[in-house]
Amino acid sequence: MSILERFSLAGQVALVTGGGRGLGFEMASALAEAGAHVIVTGRTTATLEDAVRTIRAAGGTAEAAVFDIADRGAQRAVMAEIDKIHGRLDILISNVGARDRRPLAEFDDEAVLELLRTDLAAAITLSRDASVLMKRRNYGRLIAVTSISGHVVMPGDCVYPAAKQGLTGLMRAMAVEFGPHGITSNAIAPGWFATETNAAMAANEELMPFVRQRIPVQRWGRPDEIAGAALFLASAAASFVNGHVLTVDGGMTVTM
Repeated sequence: MSILERFSLAGQVALVTGGGRGLGFEMASALAEAGAHVIVTGRTTATLEDAVRTIRAAGGTAEAAVFDIADRGAQRAVMAEIDKIHGRLDILISNVGARDRRPLAEFDDEAVLELLRTDLAAAITLSRDASVLMKRRNYGRLIAVTSISGHVVMPGDCVYPAAKQGLTGLMRAMAVEFGPHGITSNAIAPGWFATETNAAMAANEELMPFVRQRIPVQRWGRPDEIAGAALFLASAAASFVNGHVLTVDGGMTVTM
């Protein structure tokens, strides 16, 4: 197998949560371009339909699964449907993440639990279900999208970084547990990307001196710049990469 052939995902089935826009869409598009059939999830039908149309127009194959990632019953139903229709799942990218920036003292108990359900618990249960399908073929790729916020934090933002660091722990534990079954588990930790969610911050010129000082490449990341990391970890080219966090931040976390 040539090195380029090792990046092919032809014949594989991938599930990308939050794949309708932003970094999730870019990762889903990359997997589809490499040959995978991609299932994109989210809560908004119109957004997912647009994503599927775009992927198909570019020559890929995709379908939408509309559900709330924190709804355990919906998770089970989607995984059962994937098993029924495709009979396999080769790649899972747990990308969905909610953000609630405020001091910890302002969180009530339910707000804490709600964020943890979306950002951490959902990935745990979905990964567990995905591993059942992957074990049948003795092959799989589990990829968690964490954040540099799981390593470096700013004031007034406690729960999100805690959940993201929890995902890192999950990924490492799954690497050990599922490795003997041919399933690798890795994470991508994005830095500052100019996605739709961060559009206002990315357009704020007052932030640019900070960006130039803290990020060696002196700019925000483009959403498409996450695609290569996802494709690598999902492919056979990363067959011996297991339990790793691939940081994609322009060098932000290594800058003093």
